[in-house]
Amino acid sequence: MISKRFIVVLNLLIVFMLSGCVFYSTKPNEVGVRTKKFSFFGQKGVENEIYAPGSTYIFFPFVTDWHTFNTNIQNMEMTANISKGDLFGQDDIKFKTIDGNDISLDLIISYRILPEKAPYILSHVAASDLELRTKIVRVITRSLPRDIFGELRTEEFYTAELRAKKSEKAKMDLNHILEPYGVIVERVLTKDYRFNDDYQQAIEDKKVADQQTEKLRSEVLAKQEEYKRKLEVAKGDVYKDIAKADGEFDKAIIAADAYYSQQEKIAKAIKEEGRAEATGIEKMNQALAQQGGKVMVKLEMAKALKDKRIILMPASSGSSIDLKTLDVNKFLEIQGIQKQVDSD
Repeated sequence: MISKRFIVVLNLLIVFMLSGCVFYSTKPNEVGVRTKKFSFFGQKGVENEIYAPGSTYIFFPFVTDWHTFNTNIQNMEMTANISKGDLFGQDDIKFKTIDGNDISLDLIISYRILPEKAPYILSHVAASDLELRTKIVRVITRSLPRDIFGELRTEEFYTAELRAKKSEKAKMDLNHILEPYGVIVERVLTKDYRFNDDYQQAIEDKKVADQQTEKLRSEVLAKQEEYKRKLEVAKGDVYKDIAKADGEFDKAIIAADAYYSQQEKIAKAIKEEGRAEATGIEKMNQALAQQGGKVMVKLEMAKALKDKRIILMPASSGSSIDLKTLDVNKFLEIQGIQKQVDSD
């Protein structure tokens, strides 16, 4: 038995086939917008409804218009390279720096549409991606960056950080203008930039002069460092000689102190020895002065004369010999004793 549901579906298919309905699709990176040319029920015009990416829809023909918009990020490059970029030919933006020099700049604008604003874009802005790009995005993004990058001085274009700050400011200002149109700018990227020929030559000459100046400055710094190094070496030698002299001086002081101490000890020993000897002599004198001292003297004289040869010299009676002026050898010869002494 055929169900009622199957009959209903079959009738709808028959109606679609008889009416000639058309299939409309969106790609995975697209959203669709439907426009009703006229309607028996409801309001005609652009529907405020977004048809999801990667889907297929069935609408009656002749009464429906169908538009799609790309939701991916799109890049628009404006460059001086005639075979590259958004348009064929030289397409870079030209303006003056704040100090009056002419400059041309290559620029890349990355943007995308807001999917929820696709119906508004279709009804108020553009009917296709190409029209949106050429009539809105391109016109505004070529105009506003001129003013923003023109705030830089000529020399400041060489500083990547300053260019990046201006790129960020351009993105913010562009979004302030384009977001109501359903467009968001993701990035503003600067590439090459060029000045006019005369100024470019002056810049190149200045670069060469700066390089030469930097080279000379480096050479001067190298010489200064070399002189500093030599000065440090000389200081090291001086400090070494001073240390050596100080060492010799300290060594001499130590040696002198040691010699002085030694001589002082010797002097003390001599002094003590002299004092002891004097004390001994004093004690001896005291002993000799006492009873029996003469005996001790005689005893010592006897010890001294022991084993000594004693010669008695005769003298004529009544005559005396002056020992102070006597020539003993001649006297002995005269007396005949010399031979006796020699024979012994």
